[in-house]
Amino acid sequence: MRAVALRTAGGEAIPLPVARWRGEASAVERALLADLPAPVLDLGCGPGRLVAALLTGGRAALGVDAAPAAVAEASARGAVALCRSVFDPLPGEGRWAAALLLDGNVGIGGDPLALLARVGELLAPGGVAVVEVERPGVASGRLSVRLQAADGEGPWFPWARLSVTDVVLVADGAGLRTDDVVLRDDRWFARLRRPARSRP
Repeated sequence: MRAVALRTAGGEAIPLPVARWRGEASAVERALLADLPAPVLDLGCGPGRLVAALLTGGRAALGVDAAPAAVAEASARGAVALCRSVFDPLPGEGRWAAALLLDGNVGIGGDPLALLARVGELLAPGGVAVVEVERPGVASGRLSVRLQAADGEGPWFPWARLSVTDVVLVADGAGLRTDDVVLRDDRWFARLRRPARSRP
């Protein structure tokens, strides 16, 4: 399988684990999914491994991805997925029990604060979001990136990184409460919650 990376405007190459994305959900991921309430919305679902794992476990789930090829691959493996941006109108807004932003997808749109605020709009009151963030020592910030593969490079688009050291502050700014932050298999995950009641 060809190597694919995100190339930043500053010249950094961020490798993308495409083989993992196209595989089955890992043991760590299945453990994260195990106690999530349904229905679950996977934002930036890619080839659909997490949606497929949820559906196999008998729980309602929907994937959303802006890349037609990713949605086609997800559908081919039996996952239910829509080809849309997270910022487009989506089914069930305000009624999802859980949402996922794994695999760096907290970078979508280049503004984690705006993205997490959007997640709050999608969740039901009391709903939870599992968000994968960067390890300590990786600086949070907005980036301009493009996909780089053996056959060339794509157009520039906005992206972002959100460090585990900043997620509580950013989540709070988006109106979400941080329930927990955990390290699993060298990956950091924050569990965020939409408050059951609006703040005064």
